[in-house]
Amino acid sequence: MSAADTTTTAKVPPKRQPPPPTVAAQPGKPGGRRASRSTAAIPWALLAPCLLILALVLGYPLVRLVTLSFQKFGQSQLWGFQPAESVGFDNFAKVLGDGEFWAVVVRTIVFAVGCVVFTMVIGMLIALLLQRVSGWMKALINIVLVASWGMPIIVATTVFKWLFDSDYGIVNALLSRLPGVDLIGHNWFASGPQGLAVIMLLVVWGAVPFVVITLGAGLTQVPKELEEAARLDGAGAWGVFRYVTLPILKPIIVMLTTLSVIWDMGVFPQVFVMRNGHPEAEFQLLTTYSYDRAFMVNDYAQGSAIALLTVVLLLGVVAVYMRQMLKIGDVE
Repeated sequence: MSAADTTTTAKVPPKRQPPPPTVAAQPGKPGGRRASRSTAAIPWALLAPCLLILALVLGYPLVRLVTLSFQKFGQSQLWGFQPAESVGFDNFAKVLGDGEFWAVVVRTIVFAVGCVVFTMVIGMLIALLLQRVSGWMKALINIVLVASWGMPIIVATTVFKWLFDSDYGIVNALLSRLPGVDLIGHNWFASGPQGLAVIMLLVVWGAVPFVVITLGAGLTQVPKELEEAARLDGAGAWGVFRYVTLPILKPIIVMLTTLSVIWDMGVFPQVFVMRNGHPEAEFQLLTTYSYDRAFMVNDYAQGSAIALLTVVLLLGVVAVYMRQMLKIGDVE
């Protein structure tokens, strides 16, 4: 018997055959078409309640605003003594040809830009400061910020009105303690620039908490490794902020700036309450100017035209915001 005969042959397990490939549903076939349609319908189904509420709350007022801006609609039409007449673009021509309207536009833009700049700068400084304080101090500051943010606008306006009162205001009393300063009995609202500065301070005070909380959340997403690498390369505090922190926070800053512009151009209760419901000409912004034209002069058509022009102006701001966000998305 040879060695070949005594050697047992090793059994080799059979090769496992791969499973047959599954045929994916093609878009052109009925199954794939149904799947794609159901997938595309899910976002619309989720958005349907929100869109319905927006259509009910904002749809009719917006349509009514556009309709009134192209009509002659005054007190006679309001009480039904005369029917509303279509006048085309006459209301817009009167508004755009009025020098007072352009003065209000410039005043509104300057006011909004000032509010936005101070809000973003102060909010950024406080958010950076919160990254360097202890835990209990950070919690205390956040509680104060949320409390001030949650204060109703009318209450905050009334408090600021008392603070800057010419007779009983605490601001005049505190500033008068400084050497060479005498503001006892000073009326901050005797001139438009000073009065608008006080209202601007009120708007900034109410807007800073939201900016601080949002930027604070964004700062937690800045990688510490990048900051340490920048410091090792010789960058100081300003260099780290400019070349590391600021680029990462850019989408949040663009969003906050756009929202602040929209909110600050729509300021109404602060001016209205601060001036006892009758803002003088040098205190008029687009919102109060539209209100006065509609409900003080009883020219609802012109008031609607001014409001519609304000909406168009704000849509320009939204268009700039969308363009910046698309640019940021392309870079990323």
